[in-house]
Amino acid sequence: MISGSFIDWKFSAIAGVAKLIVCLTGMPGAGKSTIADALKSKGFDKITMGDAVRAEAVLRKIEPTSANLGKLMLDLREKKGPGAVAELIKDQIANSKSNVILIDGVRSIAEVEVLKKFGTVKILAVHASGDTRFGFLTNRKRSDDPENREELVIRDSREIKVGMSEPIALADETLSNNNLTIQQLVDSAYNIIKGWIK
Repeated sequence: MISGSFIDWKFSAIAGVAKLIVCLTGMPGAGKSTIADALKSKGFDKITMGDAVRAEAVLRKIEPTSANLGKLMLDLREKKGPGAVAELIKDQIANSKSNVILIDGVRSIAEVEVLKKFGTVKILAVHASGDTRFGFLTNRKRSDDPENREELVIRDSREIKVGMSEPIALADETLSNNNLTIQQLVDSAYNIIKGWIK
């Protein structure tokens, strides 16, 4: 369990202290959002890359299906470069009052390079099997989540196409989320991030 005075420490912005930007990466349904949501209670800010794409879809009056959001993500990258989605969250990072920001859903090293402009960047990769991930996504029931394994394969292929394999391969730390409870996953991630805080 996450407990104790140090574990309950809340992080606040201190002038002159660089932000720690933790890039959570991994294939869809691996557990990135579960980690990010749980660790908000520790004073960390959470910024979701997919939310930036969904917000852009709203602006363009595009229905937020998996296929439509995938096309929009590819269109943004094609027109504005491979770091385009990271550029969409710059203001959120700049306005954050926390010294630890979790970026949920980093998909390429180009995005990591954009994020390095705003603080010290570490990459935490979360792994899970296809069966495990499909189970998580089925339970989550977000509008862009796959309804069957074939849709998951298509989505996985799209993620790999935009460079997902690179931040996974170059991660500073990795977590396997195949046989963990939610508490074990969150505790493991938190202990890793604690080690990165200076």
